[in-house]
Amino acid sequence: MTSSNTAAVTAENTSRFAQTDRYRVHYHDVGTGHPIVLLHGSGPGATGWSNFWPNIEYLAKDHRVIAVDMPGWGQSDTPNTTVGWDPVLDLVGLLDSLEIGKAALVGNSMGGMTTIGTAVRFPERVSHAITLGAPCPGPNIFSPGGVSEGMKVLLHATNEPSPESLKQLVQIMCYDQSMATDELAELRYQAAISNRDHLKSFFSMFTNPNVPPFGEYFQLAPRIAEVSAPSLFIHGRDDRVLSYEHSLRFVSTIANSRLVVLNRCGHWAQIEHADEFNRIVADFVDH
Repeated sequence: MTSSNTAAVTAENTSRFAQTDRYRVHYHDVGTGHPIVLLHGSGPGATGWSNFWPNIEYLAKDHRVIAVDMPGWGQSDTPNTTVGWDPVLDLVGLLDSLEIGKAALVGNSMGGMTTIGTAVRFPERVSHAITLGAPCPGPNIFSPGGVSEGMKVLLHATNEPSPESLKQLVQIMCYDQSMATDELAELRYQAAISNRDHLKSFFSMFTNPNVPPFGEYFQLAPRIAEVSAPSLFIHGRDDRVLSYEHSLRFVSTIANSRLVVLNRCGHWAQIEHADEFNRIVADFVDH
């Protein structure tokens, strides 16, 4: 494990692999203290590093930070039909392999789904549940009109990855278009095309009737009120992928919870408002 106090934090020097009971999982590991697990969103090129690169070093000053490539993304295995796609079991398996009993979970979008799913199904493993831009399960999970504008762009980039489609993806994720840089688009593009089996696996959720999108998360709506971990919901007021009303539904259902809505912010609060996000998350976990 690399300490942020002794060396620059890079993707290379924090890179690790673990073999769980389900898959070989890649993750970044840095710092010491209470563990904070960072869970990326979906879409082509999503990884623990590409989703949380502005946050890892700051949070690692006083915590052990683990940024995961979930199976189906980054350098982790692609889910197969034998074991199946269940990110909650994948996360718990990783915690077991790292001998972590309880951690603060921070999930963006799909990662927020994993955070909430774990808090419901394995409450003893979650010290804090923090989501940003996450969908609340229930009717019209994306939008009243079906798949949202942002999800349409995401699925197009998954099915037809190109520098242009990945540029469109980072543009729709950000309110401030100066944050949707060519460098970020290229980072996502290279990660996307490095394993096309990942892309096929994710896209099949929306095209194969035998593969339910996002596993059993859709069925969790009646159990959301069971979440007992202190919960923080962060949402961009200008999110074009999943509207901030999702977090309003969470905070109106979960007793021990609070909500932060950021104006001039899209789907990636951790990137567009990194400094504020870092302070809010660190303070919430420590208190």
